[in-house]
Amino acid sequence: MKKILLSIVIVLVVLIVAAVIVAGLFLGNIVKAGVETVGPKITQVPIKVDAVSLSILTGSAKVEGLVVGNPEGYKTPQAISVGTVAVGVNPLSVLSDKIVVRSIEVREPEITFEGNPFSGNNLAKIRDNVNAATAASQQPSTNQTVQAASKPGKKLEVDDFLISGAKVHVSLTGMGGKEMTLPLPDIHLTNLGKGTDGITATELTRRVLDALTTATVKAVANAATNIGKGAENLGGEAGKAASENLNKVTKGIGSLFKKSTN
Repeated sequence: MKKILLSIVIVLVVLIVAAVIVAGLFLGNIVKAGVETVGPKITQVPIKVDAVSLSILTGSAKVEGLVVGNPEGYKTPQAISVGTVAVGVNPLSVLSDKIVVRSIEVREPEITFEGNPFSGNNLAKIRDNVNAATAASQQPSTNQTVQAASKPGKKLEVDDFLISGAKVHVSLTGMGGKEMTLPLPDIHLTNLGKGTDGITATELTRRVLDALTTATVKAVANAATNIGKGAENLGGEAGKAASENLNKVTKGIGSLFKKSTN
């Protein structure tokens, strides 16, 4: 009898583990579909994901091949592309009103800064879209389409959010067509959505995009300043004109993003 009971227990354990594995595979597809459906409603740009893998037992997930497209009217194929995003979640919190995300690490994203700092650019446009979605989610609406797009959904808590190894590709009007690829310092956000209220997915997107665009602005402004100093060393009217133009670009970038963060 003991052997029979032990055999039954073993079979049940195997079935439960198998069910968890299968569920993880299906959940990966569900999450992938969710990202590609909800993400564009928040950013108003296409979002694609190659694959999402989940482990329910460990509470870990991996997103591969995340691509955030550009707003209409921009020529570069995407604004942001990420090879891998690693996520750690408290598994039990998935069943509660607030999902607790222990960590998110975005590894080596490629960012494209396209446009004119005075008349608009792709990153500023995406952030404007996210800000509009955030405002819409905080106000009641009788329009069912607006309600569906701005519905807060489950609240989140993100204890640790790290963007590492990022690079930004820059081409700005007013810099003589000069293109640059600049490294960005690591971006580290902590304790997002702590407390009972948590944070919505829309607000989390806005906070991360704010930090990313701010880091991009600083990198571009510093690079433009260094180029301007080089132009000054050339001397003559051409060097003076180039230096003045670059200084205007640097100030324009700072003013644009300072205004959008207020």
